[in-house]
Amino acid sequence: MSQQHPAAPAPRSAVATVAAPRSDWWRDAVIYQVYPRSFADSDGDGMGDLEGVRTRLPYLRDLGVDAVWLSPFYASPQADAGYDVADYRAVDPMFGSLLDADALIRDAHALGLRIIVDLVPNHSSDQHEWFKRAVAEGPGSPLRERYHFRPGRGKNGELPPNDWESIFGGPAWTRVTEPDGTLGEWYLHLFAPEQPDFNWDHPAVGDEFRSILRFWLDMGVDGFRIDVAHGLVKAEGLPDLGTHDQVKLLGNDVMPFFDQDGVHEIYRQWRLILDEYSGDRIFVAEAWTPTVERTALYVRPDELHQAFNFQYLSTAWDAAELRAVIDRTLEAMRPVGAPATWVLSNHDVTRHATRFANPPGLGTQIRSAGDRALGLRRARAATLLMLALPGSAYVYQGEELGLPDVVDLPDEVRQDPAYFRGAGQDGFRDGCRVPIPWTREGSSYGFGSGGSWLPQPAEWADLSVEAQQGVPGSTLELYRSALAVRRTHPDLGAGDAVEWLRAPEGVLAFRRGDFVCVANTTGESVTTPAYGRVLLTSGEVTEADGETKVPSDTTVWFTRA
Repeated sequence: MSQQHPAAPAPRSAVATVAAPRSDWWRDAVIYQVYPRSFADSDGDGMGDLEGVRTRLPYLRDLGVDAVWLSPFYASPQADAGYDVADYRAVDPMFGSLLDADALIRDAHALGLRIIVDLVPNHSSDQHEWFKRAVAEGPGSPLRERYHFRPGRGKNGELPPNDWESIFGGPAWTRVTEPDGTLGEWYLHLFAPEQPDFNWDHPAVGDEFRSILRFWLDMGVDGFRIDVAHGLVKAEGLPDLGTHDQVKLLGNDVMPFFDQDGVHEIYRQWRLILDEYSGDRIFVAEAWTPTVERTALYVRPDELHQAFNFQYLSTAWDAAELRAVIDRTLEAMRPVGAPATWVLSNHDVTRHATRFANPPGLGTQIRSAGDRALGLRRARAATLLMLALPGSAYVYQGEELGLPDVVDLPDEVRQDPAYFRGAGQDGFRDGCRVPIPWTREGSSYGFGSGGSWLPQPAEWADLSVEAQQGVPGSTLELYRSALAVRRTHPDLGAGDAVEWLRAPEGVLAFRRGDFVCVANTTGESVTTPAYGRVLLTSGEVTEADGETKVPSDTTVWFTRA
């Protein structure tokens, strides 16, 4: 049952008919993703919360990020870690209240940080009032038109309406028991059965989400990250796909349930609302598309501001592959005037310190720890490469500590819904969601006073903020230094191009004004010209006679200024 809505705090910026002058802060922003249940626990129940996030905001300011993106904290049964929303205008009691959200937003703004919240428009929880009434009222209920209810196929309707498969495994349809006790219609859910898909052809759905946008904009949020932004619209008639193992096709083809052209009209309507508000607020798309060119369609000038670059995230630590995706990304974004985005980790994929510790080609959910020393060395180098590229960058909580994935969680503690279903995602996302360590000691290494909802490895004491803070060469201090240089160097941040320099095979070298980045992705040391004064390096380098010896899996920043 979702909590009641206390009156929302008064809007902190009046709606204006003409938008305030744009600062375009988002074109070069470094945005830090907070997964609230795993960031900081203020009340000792083992679960992170908004008050915990609020108390740690000074840490994020000192880290040097520009904005904080919060994964969902809405009222939810938590069937999919909050991505099953029962009430979009309420905070789940496990995370706090609307007053806690208001305090967090206000404190963030006082510290110079912006707040971006998750929005989940593709589906709701099956405990959303609309869906509960749709089931209770039976066939013919007007509320069923707000979702995708269909009669089944077969003699007695015993087969799903089409052959679509859930991203989490199994059919994308579940049959309901009607009020009279008989098996009846089926409803569509591209994810878990507890997450029925909205029917965006119904005008009430669009009306509701425009209202939800205004509610949170009036609360003072600075933008929205749109979950499954490539979803929402389904192909007319919900046609069969005609194949099995459909999850393997994702990101390779335009599917009848993803990346349909109709989504763009929705986002054009949303952009009109956002532009009424002062403060340069933004939309960020989670859009898994077959190509960066199709991703660029989401960030045309009258639609969204940014889209995650999943092609970059899934690229191996290989100079040729990285250069190809960098070039394609910049080329795709340039015509629409949108900034490129760069990201290495998030709450849905294996942390890059573990991905790079394993051989390439294993995907983005990996069950092996691999060579941890190698993974951390590559992760540090990859971070400096990412932060040197033109555009905006995303940092996932804990990556600044060099955290690896926890690949050996006991089966009995896992909570990823995909883990319990077959033929879908691998279901090992829990490994990147283990609560982060703040101190060397304590029941949860400073996460909270009462343990943590997922067990933390003992070795995380030495990876904690306390263990790394102020320690030269630590991963935390590398991030702080890199973000400080990025903020102050005139040739870093926003832009749409790099000048590639000649470099040995396996090495990336590019110039941006007086700044030069060299990334050695090979397993051997290489010698390059000394492009100027060394600003920062992910590993030890040697300089002599106008040359620089760059160790394996190391990135170096130079400046001529």
